[in-house]
Amino acid sequence: MVDLAGPLGASKAASTLLVLFIPSKDRANNSIDPDRWVREAMNVLGKLFGGATAFPQGKGVWRDDAQGGTLLFDEPVVIQCYTGEQALEEKASELRDFLHRMGKEARQGAVGLVIDRDYLEIQFPLESSSPPAKTKRTKRR
Repeated sequence: MVDLAGPLGASKAASTLLVLFIPSKDRANNSIDPDRWVREAMNVLGKLFGGATAFPQGKGVWRDDAQGGTLLFDEPVVIQCYTGEQALEEKASELRDFLHRMGKEARQGAVGLVIDRDYLEIQFPLESSSPPAKTKRTKRR
C-alpha cells in the first residue's frame, strides 16, 4: 500500500488492528455490567496504544464446548484499536493481565480478540456453579 501519511500530513500511522469483544453475559447466561468492562478496556487500550473506539452492542453467539456445545447468546460491544506490532509486543503482558482479569471476574468461558486477521481466544476452565457439598460430622462415643 502507498504510504499516505506524509501527503496527508498525518503525524501518526498504525497498521496493526486489535479488535476486542466485551460480553454482556457470563458463562451461565447471567447478565454482567458490560459498561464497566468497556470503560476498563478503553482505559487500558488508551494508555497502552493511544486510543480505541467502541461500537454499540451487537448480537453474538459463542459455543461453549466445555458445557457440551451449549450456545451462549449475548450482545457484545466491539472495541477496535490501531497500533503497531512493536507496541503490541512491548505491552503484551499488560494487555494479557487485563484480558485474563476480565475473563475471570466476568466469569467467561473465553475472551476473544482479533489482531489483524488472526482470531485469538483465551479460554477459562469451567467452574462448578454450586458450592461444594459440606460433609456432616458425627460425634464419636
